[in-house]
Amino acid sequence: MLDEKETSMADRRAVLIPGRGYDTRYPLFLYLGEALRRAGFGLHGISWQVPEHFDIDTIGRWVCDEVSPALTERTDLLVGKSLGTLAAPLAASRGLPAVWLTPLLHRGEVIDALRRATAPFILVGGTADSSWDGAIARQLTPHVLEIPAADHALMVPGPLAHSAEALGQVCTVVENFVR
Repeated sequence: MLDEKETSMADRRAVLIPGRGYDTRYPLFLYLGEALRRAGFGLHGISWQVPEHFDIDTIGRWVCDEVSPALTERTDLLVGKSLGTLAAPLAASRGLPAVWLTPLLHRGEVIDALRRATAPFILVGGTADSSWDGAIARQLTPHVLEIPAADHALMVPGPLAHSAEALGQVCTVVENFVR
């Protein structure tokens, strides 16, 4: 992560929103963070302790409550993974561009927020992820990266190099999106 001095000197600011078991120190965020830094973004990574026994009906509100304080400063991009995509209503209401990694497209509140969004967003998912629905993703945005056979961590079977290639595809799509 950038220190405060580096963050304040950056042209733009991105807020990184983790998943339930995938925090902002994991590979997707590590590499996307570097791609965003190179594109002039300062980074603000959110860390959280998801309640062990959360209520499926109220966890979206909890996510938004955790993310909202990070949005008091100027924010130019949200990057959320899995559970973090429950912050989509914040992006929609504030007109923020976003990158949604393995979005929870089986949750109505996520789909509704994405339909309301006025700023562009990317959806990234894998065909082996039960949370992903490529047909819905393509209805919501022209900015879709669907990785064949990728699971919820965007890992693909076979040699690890194939998963590294998928990670590279994600970085390239995001680099092009923020130009």
